[in-house]
Amino acid sequence: MSDLTLEPLRQPFAARITPPGSKSLTNRALVLGALAAGPCEISNILVADDTAVMLDGLKRLGFALEADRAEGAADTGTLRIEGRAGTIPASRAELFCGNSGTTIRFLTAMCALGRGRYTLDGVPRMRQRPIGALTALLTTLGARITHEPGADGFPPVHVEAGGLRGGTIAYGSEVSSQYLSAVLMAAPCAAAGVRVELTGVQTSWPYVAMTLQLMARFGVTPALETDAATGAPRRIVVTPARYAPTRYAVEPDASNASYFLAAAAVNPGAKVTIEGLGNTSLQGDVGFASVLRRMGADVVIGTDFITVTGPAAITGIDVDLSGMPDMAQTLGVVGAFASGRTTIRGLRTLRVKETDRIDALSRELRKLGAGVDVEGDALTITPAPGRSAAIDTYDDHRMAMSFAVAGTRIPGVTIRDVECVGKTYPRFFADLKSVITSA
Repeated sequence: MSDLTLEPLRQPFAARITPPGSKSLTNRALVLGALAAGPCEISNILVADDTAVMLDGLKRLGFALEADRAEGAADTGTLRIEGRAGTIPASRAELFCGNSGTTIRFLTAMCALGRGRYTLDGVPRMRQRPIGALTALLTTLGARITHEPGADGFPPVHVEAGGLRGGTIAYGSEVSSQYLSAVLMAAPCAAAGVRVELTGVQTSWPYVAMTLQLMARFGVTPALETDAATGAPRRIVVTPARYAPTRYAVEPDASNASYFLAAAAVNPGAKVTIEGLGNTSLQGDVGFASVLRRMGADVVIGTDFITVTGPAAITGIDVDLSGMPDMAQTLGVVGAFASGRTTIRGLRTLRVKETDRIDALSRELRKLGAGVDVEGDALTITPAPGRSAAIDTYDDHRMAMSFAVAGTRIPGVTIRDVECVGKTYPRFFADLKSVITSA
C-alpha cells in the first residue's frame, strides 16, 4: 500500500465531473436483475472492489453474466444478466464478500430463496460487523440460517435454503438500513406476501426509499403506508410478484460526488459541477449539497446537475445526518475549515462500518489541529488553523477521500494507503487532481 502527499490549491478551480456509477445502486440493480424473470441490461455499473465481490457471488450462485467495460473508462461498464425469476441456479456455494456490507447482506437474503446450502464470509473486519438482525428477520420469514459457535449474529453466515415462506416481521431502528433493503428485494419471491411493521425512527431511511424506487423500476412496487400526522413510514407490504426484464442505467455515485463538492466549498472562489446528479436522483446523499448551502456555499441544484461555489468563508452548523451517515466524514473535514463549531448528530451506525468511523474521524481531525468532542452519537468539531499530518485511513475508502479534501487547503497532508479507495472509486485521486488543477 502506498502513500500520497497532496498539494494545496494555488488558485481556485473551475471544473465539471461525472463520478462513476453509484455503488449502492449498482449492487441493488445486480440483485434485482438476477431475480428478474428474464434478461436484464445494467449500464454505467461501478467497477470496483465492492461490486466485484457482488459479481463474483452471483457467478458462484450460477447466474450467467456478460460484462463490457465502457470504452475509455476504467471503472464503469455494462452488464447483461440472465434473471432466473426468483430462483438460485446453484444448490451450493461459498461466497467471499470482502468488506462489502451490501454484498453480504443482499446475498444472504437472496440465498434464502434457493434450494441448498450457502456460506457467506468476508475479511476479518467483516466478522466484526453485525448481521444478526437480518438473519433473525429472514428466520421469521422461514429461512434456516446459522452462525459459527461463539459468533452468533456475525459472519460467517450459513444458509440452509428451502425458499422463503413469507409472513409478517417487525423492523425497528437497526444499525444498518441494508438489513431492511435486503429483505425487501427478496420479498416478492417469497411464497406468500411479506408485511413489514416499522417501529421507531428508521435508520438511513433514504437508502430504503432508494431500494423501493429501484424495485419499482424493475416492475415490483411495494405498498408503503405512512403516519397520517407525521408522514413517517409505518408499514411496507410486498405481495408475490416477478421482477420484469429491465434495462437500467446507474446514476453517478452521490456519496463519491460529495468530496468534490466539499473541495469547492472549503476553497473560496472554487467551483465544481457534478453532472448526472440532481433533484431527480434516487440517492439520499444528494442532500449533502443542501448541507453545504446551509454552511454558506453557493449551491445550484438542477434536474441533472449540482454546482457548488466556495464562499469567502463557511459557517459551522448543527445538523442531523442520520439520513445520510456516509456524509459524516466529509462534513467533519469541511467543519474543520468553518467559522464556528460544527456538530454532527445521528452517527450511531458509524461504529459498525468499514471501521469505527467516529473514532477514526476524531483521531485524524485532531492530527490536523481541530478540536473534537464526542458525546453519544454526536460529534462536535472546533476549527483551528490546519497543520500538516499523515492521515491513517483504516482500510476505509471514505477516510481517504474525505481527508483528501483537507489536502486541497493544508500543505503537507499525506494520505496513507491510498489504494483503499478501490472499494468504490479506484480513480478518485486522478479525478481529484484533474478537478483541482482546472482553471
